[in-house]
Amino acid sequence: MSVFFKRLGKVVPITFSHAFQGKSQSNSNNFPIPFGAIAAISGGMSYFYYFSEPNLVHLDPINKETGPKSALDPKKWQTFKLQDKATVSHNTHIYRFSFDPNLKLGLDVASCLITRAPLGEDADGKRKYVIRPYTPISDPDSKGYFDLMIKVYPEGKMSQYFAKLKPGDIVEVKGPVEKVRYTPSMKKHIGMIAGGSGITPMLQVIEAILKNPNDNTKVSLVYANVSPDDILLKKRLDMLAATHPNLKDMALKGLPTPSDDTLILVCGPPGMMQHISGDKAKDRSQGELTGLLKELGYTEEMVYKF
Repeated sequence: MSVFFKRLGKVVPITFSHAFQGKSQSNSNNFPIPFGAIAAISGGMSYFYYFSEPNLVHLDPINKETGPKSALDPKKWQTFKLQDKATVSHNTHIYRFSFDPNLKLGLDVASCLITRAPLGEDADGKRKYVIRPYTPISDPDSKGYFDLMIKVYPEGKMSQYFAKLKPGDIVEVKGPVEKVRYTPSMKKHIGMIAGGSGITPMLQVIEAILKNPNDNTKVSLVYANVSPDDILLKKRLDMLAATHPNLKDMALKGLPTPSDDTLILVCGPPGMMQHISGDKAKDRSQGELTGLLKELGYTEEMVYKF
C-alpha cells in the first residue's frame, strides 16, 4: 500500500491529513457548523485518515398519505432561498439554504442534488442555464435547511454564480439523484479516496454509518489536497477524531484489501480520478476501472466513482 501513496503523491503536490474524531463549531456568528482535522507529516506528505462522527441518519420511508413531505422534487425545479454563508477557506464557502421548517429535504444516502443558474440567452432568445450537481454536507434528516460546500474556481460558471449570492437570493434545485444506495453493514470495510470538494459525498456516507449504532461497517479515508490550507472542513475532521476512541490509526494499514466485503469510493478532480480509478464513461456510467486501484487488484464491482 506504500506504493499507492507514493504514486498518488505524484499526481499533484498532495497533502493528506491523518485524524481520529471530534466535534466543534465554526466561528461563524450566524449558524453553527461542526469542523475538524489532525495533520501528521511523513516523508514530505501528510496522510489524512478518519472516521466521521455519527451525526447523520438514514431517512425513514415516507408515507405519502400521512408522512412528512420532501422539499425536493426530482422532476421539477424548486427555488431555495440563501439564508447565510460561512467561509471555509480562501476559495471555499458553505451556503445554507432554507425551506419550510416542517419539511425534510428528501435526500437518501448517497445522493446529490442538481442546481442551475441562468447564463444569458441563446441565438433564439431562449434562456440558457449552467447546471451542476452538489452533495449537501448537512444532515439529510434535518428540517428546514440544507448546506452546500462549494469551492470557487476562476473559470467555474456555477461556482462564480454562488460566489456572488447574497442572503435572500434564490437558487433553483432539483433532485435527489441517487448515486450508490447505502444500506447498513452492506460491506465490512469501505475505503474512500477523496480530493478537494470530493470530500462531500464521503461525509454523507461516513456520518450515516456512524450514526447507526447497529452498523458495524469500518471506514477509512484518504483525503488529498494541494496544501494543508486547502483541507476542507479541517476543524470538523479534527474534532470528529477526538470523540471516537474506537478509531484505529490507519496510516500504516491504508485502504482495505480487495475482497467481496470491500467497497472503494472515489471522488475528486479529473486528474486524480484518471490516476486512481479512471473517470466515468461519457454517458456518466461507471465506465472501465483503470489506474492504481486496478493495479492493486480491485475489480469494477469493488469500486464506485462519484
